[in-house]
Amino acid sequence: MTLAGHGDVWRAWRSAMSGARMPHGWIFAGKKGLGKSAFAQQAARELVAEPGISQPHGAHPDIIVLTHLPASAEDIKKRDAGEPYQLKRNIAVDQIREMQQRLNTRPTLGSRRAIIIDPADDLEKGAANALLKSLEEPPVGSFFLLVAHRPGRLLATIRSRCRLLRFPALPDAEVDTVLREQAPRADPATRAAAITAAGGSPGAALEFIAHDLGPLHDLMLRISEAGDPQFALRGALAEAIGLRPDRERVLAAIDLARAVLAERMAQTPRAALPALIDAHDDLNRLAGQAPTYNFDPGLLVMEIGTLLASAAAPRERANG
Repeated sequence: MTLAGHGDVWRAWRSAMSGARMPHGWIFAGKKGLGKSAFAQQAARELVAEPGISQPHGAHPDIIVLTHLPASAEDIKKRDAGEPYQLKRNIAVDQIREMQQRLNTRPTLGSRRAIIIDPADDLEKGAANALLKSLEEPPVGSFFLLVAHRPGRLLATIRSRCRLLRFPALPDAEVDTVLREQAPRADPATRAAAITAAGGSPGAALEFIAHDLGPLHDLMLRISEAGDPQFALRGALAEAIGLRPDRERVLAAIDLARAVLAERMAQTPRAALPALIDAHDDLNRLAGQAPTYNFDPGLLVMEIGTLLASAAAPRERANG
């Protein structure tokens, strides 16, 4: 199956597979929500499949997936019970070391094994350094598929040992098709706002609808365009996000704020761009820190609003 917008990346992947030397390390890069994780799963199955060897439809013994684990023992119980649960903020060095132990054995079914790290930009420092050792001396038949939303966060030495496969943003019409199929109950206005805010990412558009980000989008636009000298709009933004928002909602709000400023940057004369660029850069920094830093959600929401206000009124300092 070819996922939306993946035709070119599939052609590049399959061309490499049919070549004389398949790279042992890959980085699947692009903004969040473009289907990189699903692509990695399908690509891994193509990689480990061999003629004459029956392949399982479910979990595959020769595909190792490293991602965020449940945050606590209680969250493990919730996961096993099919209930919502929290995740750890990073992929830990112990997960990499456990994977490396498995690489000391032969693949179960064929001669190849695929290791998916999703997202690789959330590796702890120690985990990244440990992974680098495997990339420098990969076991025969082992291939590393690194999903990265922000590949610049990866070690330069990791990037240099992997082939980069970049996933492009989708046209709005294709995002609209995905929303009509997967979120058919969304009203036209919400769907249109989701498409605008998503910037070509079907996953971001679906998240917009799932988290009911429409009211936040409207407030963020108003703050970024007119500023908020009386702090009233920032207060309304905090109320719209909620008194005790979970981490996923806060991260979605940061991504939405970045999208709002990116949209304005595309429509703004060059002379007025510096304030927008500075605010967007600060939001990018915040987006990188938020998954790992222990921010107070209320203060983080106010920081988002203040950065948006600074885009409209450069005289308003980022710290309020």
